[in-house]
Amino acid sequence: MSRNDIRLALPSKGRLELPALEFLAAAGLRVDKPNPRQYFARIPALPDLTVMFQRPGDIVVSVREGSVDFGLAGLDAVEERRGDGNEVMILHEALRFGYCALALAVPEEWAEHTAGQLAERAGRLAAPLRVATQYPNLTGRFLRQAGVQDVHLIPAEGTLEVAPAIGYADLICDLVSSGQTLHDNRLRVLEDGVVLRSQAAFFANRDTLKRRPEVLTMARQLLEYLEAYLRGQENYMVVANMRGETAKAIAEALFAQADLGGLQGPTIAPVYTRAGEVWQAVTIVVHKDRIIPAVRALRAIGGSGVIVSPVTYIFEEEPERARRLNADL
Repeated sequence: MSRNDIRLALPSKGRLELPALEFLAAAGLRVDKPNPRQYFARIPALPDLTVMFQRPGDIVVSVREGSVDFGLAGLDAVEERRGDGNEVMILHEALRFGYCALALAVPEEWAEHTAGQLAERAGRLAAPLRVATQYPNLTGRFLRQAGVQDVHLIPAEGTLEVAPAIGYADLICDLVSSGQTLHDNRLRVLEDGVVLRSQAAFFANRDTLKRRPEVLTMARQLLEYLEAYLRGQENYMVVANMRGETAKAIAEALFAQADLGGLQGPTIAPVYTRAGEVWQAVTIVVHKDRIIPAVRALRAIGGSGVIVSPVTYIFEEEPERARRLNADL
């Protein structure tokens, strides 16, 4: 199909629909969809990009076939439907929302707790072990690798947890978040039964990236936004005042503390006080997990008036996944 537009497909339903829109808006890529029933929209920050809405599984197929250039869906959907070729290229595998796991779950009363024990059970049965799942490709591959050979995969949609109870399957392979639904239906996940740990991913059609320079340019723009936003969420900006005659002396004191090095180093600027005292303002970026140790370290070397602020973006000279994109192509 010949076309000139650039297309991004987002989930139209399911667990990722609203989180995807909220994530993009927070990253500065607000989706403008005036009518909720419309299947096309725009991102004002990227006017050359057409946004479409599809079911997650259909997004992967559309990107694989080339009718859509970019997609956002769960890694579970991507790995299940990307096919045997190399058409689908994952540009960012960890957007940090939509967490879940694809896992094998058996009735609570079964004695089996591992995939190896499940293989032994399958070997003792006269008929194949029946597994209900929406992910036959991933499930079948996992079971074969675990040595469970004699199985019958039952493609199923909707609520799978009732399958063992009503008798059309022996066990299930389904997405699990908290595990409460499994527990309520007297099922449990095998100890080594996690097939895939999933979260939202961003991907593209490889051939289109190679063939259309404007699509490759758009991929880099999208990765710039996503990576800068995600890195910003990991860090805080910390500002403190410190007494010191020279910026060099303060920098040496900061570098002596493990949590006060910043990205490349601290920014130090003079503070002009009414009393004429010599103070310097220190600005550093600190990982969110190290805020309290960093504040304590600043106080220990004379810092005061510490201000901690969230960071929206941290733009690198070239994002890691943009470098990876160049290498992969």
